[in-house]
Amino acid sequence: MRKSHPLRRVVLATAATVSGIVLLLTLKPGSDPDSQAAGAAQQGAAQAGAAAAATGTYTGDAVDTQYGPVQVRVTLAAGKITQADAVQAPKGGQSDQITANAVPKLNQAAVAAGSANIDTVSGATFTTEGYKKSLQSAIDKANAGAGASQGAGNAAPVTGVFTGDAADTEYGAIQVRITVKDNRITKSETVQQPKGGQSDQITGNAVPKLNKDVVAKQSVQIDTVSGATYTTEGYKKSLQSAIDKANASAGAAQEAGGQASQSPEAGAQDPGAEQGGNGGSGAAQASGTFTGDTVQTDYGPVQVRITVAGGKITKAEAVQQPKGGQSDQVNGNAIPKLNQAAVAAGSADIDAVSGATYTSGGYKESLQSALDQAGV
Repeated sequence: MRKSHPLRRVVLATAATVSGIVLLLTLKPGSDPDSQAAGAAQQGAAQAGAAAAATGTYTGDAVDTQYGPVQVRVTLAAGKITQADAVQAPKGGQSDQITANAVPKLNQAAVAAGSANIDTVSGATFTTEGYKKSLQSAIDKANAGAGASQGAGNAAPVTGVFTGDAADTEYGAIQVRITVKDNRITKSETVQQPKGGQSDQITGNAVPKLNKDVVAKQSVQIDTVSGATYTTEGYKKSLQSAIDKANASAGAAQEAGGQASQSPEAGAQDPGAEQGGNGGSGAAQASGTFTGDTVQTDYGPVQVRITVAGGKITKAEAVQQPKGGQSDQVNGNAIPKLNQAAVAAGSADIDAVSGATYTSGGYKESLQSALDQAGV
């Protein structure tokens, strides 16, 4: 059985500093490396332009290479990289051996250097280049996140529902949704999990234990359930993704709050928008990424993700859609139209696309679920 890589403990906390609030959901760093490595990390982070107050987990963009995608996630504490992990790396055939040798070295080098200025691992040129690009992307996101928090002042604790990306396993996809109230995970549940045959018995036993463990430990540092290694591994990946989204929503809310405070005219014209009434303020200020429930149709599942800024849908996309055969042609035509209609309407009250009735119905249902999460 494969052992899942341990993940550092995640702690949900409010961290007010003189320069402003850093990300509300943070990763608790593990023990520091030796003094020389620590000094190098601090110096490298400063040279790379990483914000001094950046704290949290940041996942870089996936970078395609000749042998498959590479994607890096970094954990920072006070502007210092304390952990680097490859979320994705080339797999299959000789790539397994190359990746197994190269990635641990690259992870260690990223922590030691505190930047993307790391040496190429011999025999893994393409993997190294992809790793460095994704690492730089993660550092850029840390810079942006810390910058958004500067001068934001005290922000309300994070509260909301966040759905992680679906993580594929050998037995099917698993996807986790967390409910956060005042920076604390109050509920964890699976939107998707492996089904059919023996999987029903395994997940029926494992998932409730994983859900309970998340709430108890408030982190992705949860135990692997015996006999459900693949499910646990996928669960933890999707859980981390949900926490990342909570981080992102915190930063977006702070930025939106800062912009609002700098626009007195807007407040004067519509004081009710700030004061709310019947929950109106929550909808008006909703910002973040929200993923709707997976909706099964006669031709396959449909799942919608929306990006909301200031209570307005700025982007809609299908995370899942029916595939194979005629479905590819039908959905290739329908999904872009549905995405566009969702943004234009700002709601799930959109017309079905001709010839794609089932997909349209599933899309609208999942879209409404995402809107419910956003409170829009």
